[in-house]
Amino acid sequence: MTIAAADRIPTSVVLRYGLGQVGAQVFRDTPAVLLPLFLTTMLGVEAWVAGLVVLIPKLWLIVCDPLVGGLSDRMKAKIGRTPFLIGGAFGTALGFVSLFAVSAYSSPAMAAFVTCVLFFLAATAFSVYSVPYLAIAAELSHDTNERNRIMVLRMVFATIGVLLGVGAAQPLVQYFGGGPHGWRAMSWVLGAVCLVTMLITAQSLRKTPLIPSDQPPGSLRGQIAQVRKNRPFVILLVTSFISNVGQASSYTALGFVFIYVVKAVWLIPFFILAMSSAAILSQPLWLWLPRRIGKPRSYVLASTLWALVTITWLWVSPLSATMVQMPFGQPMLLDHVLVIVRALAIGAVNGGFIMLALSMMTDTVDYQRRNMGVASEGVFAGLFSAFEKLAFAVGPVIAGVVLSLFGFVSSTGVEVPQTATAIGGIVLLYSVIPAAMQGIALLVFRKYKLPAG
Repeated sequence: MTIAAADRIPTSVVLRYGLGQVGAQVFRDTPAVLLPLFLTTMLGVEAWVAGLVVLIPKLWLIVCDPLVGGLSDRMKAKIGRTPFLIGGAFGTALGFVSLFAVSAYSSPAMAAFVTCVLFFLAATAFSVYSVPYLAIAAELSHDTNERNRIMVLRMVFATIGVLLGVGAAQPLVQYFGGGPHGWRAMSWVLGAVCLVTMLITAQSLRKTPLIPSDQPPGSLRGQIAQVRKNRPFVILLVTSFISNVGQASSYTALGFVFIYVVKAVWLIPFFILAMSSAAILSQPLWLWLPRRIGKPRSYVLASTLWALVTITWLWVSPLSATMVQMPFGQPMLLDHVLVIVRALAIGAVNGGFIMLALSMMTDTVDYQRRNMGVASEGVFAGLFSAFEKLAFAVGPVIAGVVLSLFGFVSSTGVEVPQTATAIGGIVLLYSVIPAAMQGIALLVFRKYKLPAG
């Protein structure tokens, strides 16, 4: 793992690297989308408390991710990053299953406490995997376009993870009969997906050469001090954090939107399939466009289009006339068709700006390597990963507070009717809040500039 990598990366290596993102995406997204729903509709936990259950473990990751990154940097020359990936894969899969394993607690408070502890352990295991995994992307090639190619194919696998972790999770719960058994069965299926895909990547990258550092990494404090001097990275970090908070708020509201606003849970798989298909099909565009206009301009374009599409959720309604009768008996309404149209647009641009943010992160690492001789890829990845996970913890807290302020009523075992005010809060979380956060992120991103030297 210490032989300098060639600039042109074999496609087989890129594919083996990207596959691990399937399981990583399942763990990243499924709890963000479904854990608040599980807590509020199955365990009777109040919405704002459910947000805290997600937030508290991820606050720890602000410390844990850089620690893991720094440790993997120091161990890279001796054992490589593979042992981290293998251990993290097993811990992540086991942790995922544990989150939905029990539905009978003595009280909602006990349910919230136990789930918080389990999520703390699961998130720590995921950190052990995800931080070295992200660091490897910056160590496979010196060439910026090759690193963009890595991220494009990684995004394809991430989209498959979204399709499974978000699109299939809730239907799987229903397929297995709903209730406690349905949630447990879903967790076993998706937990297996996490384990298999993440382990395949871990094992297959054992002999892949990575770019070595010219100097051994120093102390973690010294590494972080050097990273803080990397202004392009800091600007990109803040931009991504603000953007991710908005996205996380909308992720949390996804299940609520289809239950209470669109009133068509059966539409979720079609929504995710349309979004995922558009994301995959658009990746050649995000591979080509940065070569023409640069990564920063491409990022701004994709982010702006995403915000514009997101704001249109303000006009979602389940009351339009039937256009098509689906083969399984569900009526396809005009607004259902518009939901799918939004999914196609969101998928095409969402995959672009998320991928480009990661791709530009590897550029800032390369900039550090060229100027300092030591890049501390693990610390860069640890900080970027920590702030991403923090954002996806803050998002559910915002969602929980908004839902509580708008009068959302929690329940145990079944969904209960909600007031028009509560439904308005759900719509706000899925439209105005994420669009506004994306706009703020773009204002920060205006200061991003990567020096040529």
